[in-house]
Amino acid sequence: MTRLKLKKINLALQGGGAHGAFTWGVLDYLLESEKLDFEAITATSAGCMNAAVMLQGLTKGGNDGARESLQKFWQAISAAGSVFSPIQRSPFETLMGLNPFGAHWGLENSLSFKMMDMAFRTFSPYQFNPYNVNPLREIIESTIDFDCLQNCQHAKLFVTATNVRTGEAKIFETHEITVDVLLASAALPFLFHAVEINGDHYWDGGYMGNPSLWPLFYRAKVEDVLIIHVNPMIRNDVPMESYAIDNRVNEITFNASLLKELRAISFVQKLLRDDMIKPEFRKMYKDIRLHAIRAEESMKDLSVASKFDTSWAFLTHLRDIGRDMAREWLDGHYDAIGTRATVNISKDYLNPKLKKVTP
Repeated sequence: MTRLKLKKINLALQGGGAHGAFTWGVLDYLLESEKLDFEAITATSAGCMNAAVMLQGLTKGGNDGARESLQKFWQAISAAGSVFSPIQRSPFETLMGLNPFGAHWGLENSLSFKMMDMAFRTFSPYQFNPYNVNPLREIIESTIDFDCLQNCQHAKLFVTATNVRTGEAKIFETHEITVDVLLASAALPFLFHAVEINGDHYWDGGYMGNPSLWPLFYRAKVEDVLIIHVNPMIRNDVPMESYAIDNRVNEITFNASLLKELRAISFVQKLLRDDMIKPEFRKMYKDIRLHAIRAEESMKDLSVASKFDTSWAFLTHLRDIGRDMAREWLDGHYDAIGTRATVNISKDYLNPKLKKVTP
C-alpha cells in the first residue's frame, strides 16, 4: 500500500475540563494515522495539558510514545478523580441509573454536584481551599518531563493564560512552559487560586483566548490551522437551571475571543480575495486555511457537571468519540490540507443557522 505524503498543519486546542478527553481521542487518531506533522500548537486549559503531554511523548518516543503519554496522563486524571473529585456517585445513585453519558438521569442531579455547586456559589477557593491543594499539580509533575518539553523540536507550543490584574492574554512559549504555566491556563477562578508566575497572577486562559490563534499567524509558517472544539458554539435550547445558565455564560465567554479572531481572519481573507491590499504589503498577511473538528452533536447532551466527571468509562467514551470524528474528518479532508480551507468562517461561525427546535 502506498503511504500518503506527511502533511504539515497547526493545531488549536480548546479547554473544557474532563471534556478534554475528546481532544485526547482526536490527537490519538491523528498520531495513529501518521498522515500529519504539526508545526505549532496553540492551546488553553485542558487543551494545553494534551499538547504538553503529546509533545514530550513525541520527543521521547515518536507517535507511539505520544499516544502512550496521553493515555497515561488521562489514566492518572481518572485515578486522582476517584479520590479527590468533588463529584462522586453514591451506590444509590448508581443503582438508580446515574451514568456519565447523559441518558436517563444526568450527573447534574447527583447530591455531590448540587453540594459542590452550592459551595462554589457561597465560598471562594481561598476560603474552601485555603492551603491551595491541587491534585493536578502532582499529576502534571509525574507525567510531563519539562526539560524534554522545553527543548522539544517537533513543534512550537503556545499556552494562553489570563493576567488577573490587566485582563490581557499572556502567551507562554515552549521554552517557558512549566507546571505553573499549565496550572495557570486551567485555573478557573471559582475553583482555583490564581497562579503566580514571575510576580504576576493568572487565571484560566479561556477568558482571553480559547485558544489564541494569533501566535500561529506570526510564529508559524504553515497556513493550515485545525481547531479542535470542545465547547459548543451553538445550543438550540435555552438554559433554565442556574448551573445550566452559568455553563452557557461560560461557553459564550470562552468562545467570544475565538470568534473575534475568526472575524479578523475572514476580513483579511476578503482583502486578499478582492485584491484590496497593495502588492508591497501583501506578504505581511496570511490567507489562513481553516479546518475544524466540532463536537456539538456528539456532546450536546452533556451537562456542565460532566466536565468534572473523571471516571475512566466516561473519559474513554469521549476519547472514542474524538477518534471517530478525527477519522471522519481526516478521511474527508486530507486532500484539502495545504490547498484550501474546509471551513467557511462566515457561514459556520459568524452567521450560523440554528437547527429547528422540536417542542
